[in-house]
Amino acid sequence: MKIGVVIPARYASTRFEGKPLALICGKPMIQKVYEGAMRAGRVTEVVVATDDQRIMDAVAGFGGKAVMTSESNRSGTDRVAEAAEKIGLGFNDIIVNIQGDQPLIDPRCIDEVVEPFFTEPDLGMSTLAFAIVEEEEITNPKDVKVTFDNNGYALYFSRSTIPFDRDGDSSFDVYKHLGVYAYTRRFLEMFRTLPQGRLERIEKLEQLRALEYGHRIKVVVTDYDSPEVDLPEDIKRIEKRMGLS
Repeated sequence: MKIGVVIPARYASTRFEGKPLALICGKPMIQKVYEGAMRAGRVTEVVVATDDQRIMDAVAGFGGKAVMTSESNRSGTDRVAEAAEKIGLGFNDIIVNIQGDQPLIDPRCIDEVVEPFFTEPDLGMSTLAFAIVEEEEITNPKDVKVTFDNNGYALYFSRSTIPFDRDGDSSFDVYKHLGVYAYTRRFLEMFRTLPQGRLERIEKLEQLRALEYGHRIKVVVTDYDSPEVDLPEDIKRIEKRMGLS
């Protein structure tokens, strides 16, 4: 069983154009993500999936591997699926999808998110959660929250606070969803054919599509946060964390 990491990276962005090439501690952000993925113990290969020659050139410049994908892909998941086909992954192989704006990705996260596939042979999809420590993330809609059942399967993802503490006790963990997914290629090919879900459209959360169509997502709780860069001002925050790590 091969385990390939695919990092979708677009140049165009309404909020932060050229984000994958923004410098963090002197390196393009996409290089930071790529190098983190390469350090994962279980991974057999890492590739950037893009639709822009500038990103292709940047990846080649630091010795990485990238594939050009169609501009018509409707989502990052479709881009990942196209890249997985191009690099020759089989239907039983595992694809790890890491967003190109997670420069603090810890390689241990990648090993953790694929672990359930070795103990649950029928599993199609997994993802990561992190117990929130920064209180403002509990209510910030930018930070997606997740709840899961006693067997570790997702119940719901939301930009709202879930679960909501009616009595104001707050003596429980609230989990943030991290944008790292793993799927078998067979599941990914099926997933990309599903129509957009109603809840997915409302929350603008693609993973809800799987739940809406009755598919299970295994949630792995990790000790390693992986904050995303959404806006240019986030870079200083990320660089500060890198300096402290």
